[in-house]
Amino acid sequence: MAQLVINHDKINHKKMMELIELCPFNAIEEQDGLTYINSGCKMCKLCVKNGNGAIEFVEDENITSVNKKLWNGITVYIDHFHGVINPVSLELIGKAKELAGVINHPVQAILIGSDVEKIAEELQHYGVDEIHVYNYKELEHFKVQNYTEVFADYINKIKPSSILVGATTLGRSLAPRVAARFRTGLTADCTILKIKPNTDLVQIRPAFGGNIMAQIVTERHRPQMCTVRAKVFDAPERTLEKNGKISNHEIDVKKLNSKIKVLDIVKKDAEVSIADAEVIVAIGRGVKKEEDIAMVQEFADLVGGKIACTRPLTECGWLNNKLQVGLSGRTVKPRLLFAFGIHGAVQFTAGMNGSETIIAVNIDEQASIFDSAHYGIVGDLYKVIPKLTEEIKKDRKITF
Repeated sequence: MAQLVINHDKINHKKMMELIELCPFNAIEEQDGLTYINSGCKMCKLCVKNGNGAIEFVEDENITSVNKKLWNGITVYIDHFHGVINPVSLELIGKAKELAGVINHPVQAILIGSDVEKIAEELQHYGVDEIHVYNYKELEHFKVQNYTEVFADYINKIKPSSILVGATTLGRSLAPRVAARFRTGLTADCTILKIKPNTDLVQIRPAFGGNIMAQIVTERHRPQMCTVRAKVFDAPERTLEKNGKISNHEIDVKKLNSKIKVLDIVKKDAEVSIADAEVIVAIGRGVKKEEDIAMVQEFADLVGGKIACTRPLTECGWLNNKLQVGLSGRTVKPRLLFAFGIHGAVQFTAGMNGSETIIAVNIDEQASIFDSAHYGIVGDLYKVIPKLTEEIKKDRKITF
């Protein structure tokens, strides 16, 4: 494993104090007159870059890199339930096609379940080069141990370079187990994916509370794995003709011996999610009192939209957390999104940047939300919303 090595002979007391002050994580400290690095170190290498040789970053020579030429293809795990493909899987196929085009790799899909022939045929309409199917009665219900065994069998046979998994309830349970099985990296909730000519997948996601956009690369291991939420990427258009090869795989059913027994499946009541809304009216800290939400609701009703919010409003208990947009809430992609009184921290914008049109209203002209907005109004929402409401009502007034 790579590590930081301290060259004590190059550090005097003044230099030690400079290094301690330099570290943003308070990971450098003094013990008995010597400099030490504690467990708070995040390997940001700031001390290496600015330490003038006092601290070095050393790679362990015992770590060997994988032969990347042996790993080929971009694979998408197909999440499905009762014969219906989860939309996020189709969105990931679209992204996989884009990535595969850069490195001239095939786009693959792994489909696990029972009686999934129709799903496999449906996938042929979305431009997948090869659909790898594990079709067994023992895989009728999602049991993470069984699915992990199947996924491991697939990786050992096909050796895909990268694997994209939807950040669904099932995907978030399965992906970490598969990654651990192969001792490889897994980046959760990626918002941007790029790929290098050497097939290294650049996985980008907000980190450290959204203060930075981290670029994570699994340089020494394969397969590379990541999860992505719904509505982050665009699904490809469904074609009328079928393309792509369907390959059925066999596995020893003795490996599918999960101790979990599914007794019943209870369908929960359907609920309308903001993720499906065409128009969203999002509010943030600019709303001063809970009672003022009624003013926003009136406007939302007039434009046929659904109210959404940032995290502070859910923490106040003013709105349900199911209405929260952002990294710790829902990812949305409406045709039109209003952002009232929202400054625009990356935690929020990462969940709505895919919106077709964004209109932002904020009293601070330097607010970050204006960087994401297509149209911006610098003003007080308490003046702007009533004025917009009045104009809409006036426009819709019918005179006989």
